[in-house]
Amino acid sequence: MTIWIDVSVSKRQLKLYDASVLLKMYPIAIGKVLTPTPTGNYMIVNKEYNPGGPFGVLWMGLSKPHYGIHGTNDPSSIGKEVSHGCIRMFNDDVTELSSLVTIGTNVYIHR
Repeated sequence: MTIWIDVSVSKRQLKLYDASVLLKMYPIAIGKVLTPTPTGNYMIVNKEYNPGGPFGVLWMGLSKPHYGIHGTNDPSSIGKEVSHGCIRMFNDDVTELSSLVTIGTNVYIHR
Protein backbone atom coordinates (compact mmCIF):
# COMPACT_ATOMS: atom_id res chain seq x y z
CA MET A 1 0.00 0.00 0.00
CA THR A 2 1.20 3.48 -0.87
CA ILE A 3 -1.04 5.72 1.22
CA TRP A 4 -0.67 9.48 0.76
CA ILE A 5 -2.66 12.65 1.38
CA ASP A 6 -3.52 15.29 -1.23
CA VAL A 7 -4.67 18.68 0.10
CA SER A 8 -6.23 21.18 -2.30
CA VAL A 9 -6.21 24.61 -0.66
CA SER A 10 -8.40 26.16 -3.37
CA LYS A 11 -11.02 23.38 -3.16
CA ARG A 12 -10.70 23.13 0.64
CA GLN A 13 -10.55 19.40 0.28
CA LEU A 14 -8.33 16.62 1.63
CA LYS A 15 -8.14 13.38 -0.32
CA LEU A 16 -6.64 10.11 0.85
CA TYR A 17 -5.10 7.92 -1.83
CA ASP A 18 -3.62 4.44 -2.07
CA ALA A 19 -1.22 4.98 -4.99
CA SER A 20 -3.63 6.41 -7.62
CA VAL A 21 -6.84 5.05 -6.06
CA LEU A 22 -8.98 7.60 -4.20
CA LEU A 23 -10.02 6.12 -0.84
CA LYS A 24 -11.63 9.05 0.98
CA MET A 25 -12.43 12.73 0.53
CA TYR A 26 -12.96 15.22 3.37
CA PRO A 27 -13.92 18.91 3.63
CA ILE A 28 -11.33 21.05 5.44
CA ALA A 29 -10.67 24.55 6.71
CA ILE A 30 -7.44 26.25 5.68
CA GLY A 31 -5.26 29.18 6.67
CA LYS A 32 -6.50 32.71 6.38
CA VAL A 33 -4.93 35.30 4.05
CA LEU A 34 -2.38 36.54 6.61
CA THR A 35 -1.47 33.00 7.77
CA PRO A 36 -1.89 30.82 4.67
CA THR A 37 -1.60 27.06 4.61
CA PRO A 38 1.92 26.32 3.29
CA THR A 39 2.11 24.49 -0.02
CA GLY A 40 4.68 21.78 -0.64
CA ASN A 41 5.50 18.18 0.22
CA TYR A 42 5.52 17.20 3.89
CA MET A 43 5.17 14.13 6.08
CA ILE A 44 3.14 13.28 9.16
CA VAL A 45 5.69 13.25 11.97
CA ASN A 46 3.56 12.70 15.09
CA LYS A 47 0.04 12.14 16.41
CA GLU A 48 -1.33 13.55 19.64
CA TYR A 49 -4.74 12.55 20.96
CA ASN A 50 -6.83 15.07 22.92
CA PRO A 51 -4.31 17.93 22.52
CA GLY A 52 -6.78 20.42 24.00
CA GLY A 53 -7.61 23.96 22.93
CA PRO A 54 -8.80 24.59 19.39
CA PHE A 55 -7.27 21.35 18.00
CA GLY A 56 -10.27 19.11 18.62
CA VAL A 57 -9.74 15.43 19.41
CA LEU A 58 -6.50 14.89 17.49
CA TRP A 59 -3.36 16.61 16.19
CA MET A 60 -1.18 15.15 13.43
CA GLY A 61 1.98 17.22 13.12
CA LEU A 62 3.61 17.84 9.75
CA SER A 63 7.33 17.90 8.94
CA LYS A 64 6.95 21.69 8.63
CA PRO A 65 7.21 22.77 12.29
CA HIS A 66 4.10 24.31 13.89
CA TYR A 67 1.79 23.02 11.12
CA GLY A 68 -0.53 20.07 11.23
CA ILE A 69 -3.79 18.38 10.36
CA HIS A 70 -6.17 18.51 13.30
CA GLY A 71 -9.74 18.43 14.53
CA THR A 72 -11.62 21.49 15.69
CA ASN A 73 -13.73 22.75 18.57
CA ASP A 74 -15.59 24.92 16.01
CA PRO A 75 -17.22 22.67 13.37
CA SER A 76 -18.78 25.71 11.65
CA SER A 77 -15.26 26.73 10.53
CA ILE A 78 -14.88 23.79 8.13
CA GLY A 79 -14.87 24.98 4.52
CA LYS A 80 -13.54 28.42 5.42
CA GLU A 81 -10.21 30.31 5.47
CA VAL A 82 -9.85 30.66 9.23
CA SER A 83 -6.81 28.85 10.63
CA HIS A 84 -3.26 30.00 11.31
CA GLY A 85 -2.13 27.79 8.43
CA CYS A 86 -3.10 24.37 9.71
CA ILE A 87 -5.56 22.03 8.05
CA ARG A 88 -8.71 21.70 10.15
CA MET A 89 -11.11 18.77 9.88
CA PHE A 90 -14.31 17.64 11.57
CA ASN A 91 -13.34 15.59 14.66
CA ASP A 92 -14.92 12.37 13.31
CA ASP A 93 -13.09 12.85 9.99
CA VAL A 94 -9.66 13.47 11.52
CA THR A 95 -10.13 10.44 13.79
CA GLU A 96 -10.98 8.26 10.78
CA LEU A 97 -8.08 9.68 8.74
CA SER A 98 -5.64 9.06 11.60
CA SER A 99 -6.68 5.40 11.72
CA LEU A 100 -5.80 5.07 8.01
CA VAL A 101 -2.39 6.82 7.97
CA THR A 102 0.88 6.22 9.76
CA ILE A 103 3.79 8.37 10.86
CA GLY A 104 5.76 9.05 7.69
CA THR A 105 2.71 9.36 5.40
CA ASN A 106 3.37 11.89 2.63
CA VAL A 107 1.19 15.00 2.52
CA TYR A 108 1.11 17.04 -0.70
CA ILE A 109 -0.42 20.52 -0.23
CA HIS A 110 -1.14 22.62 -3.31
CA ARG A 111 -3.31 25.53 -4.45
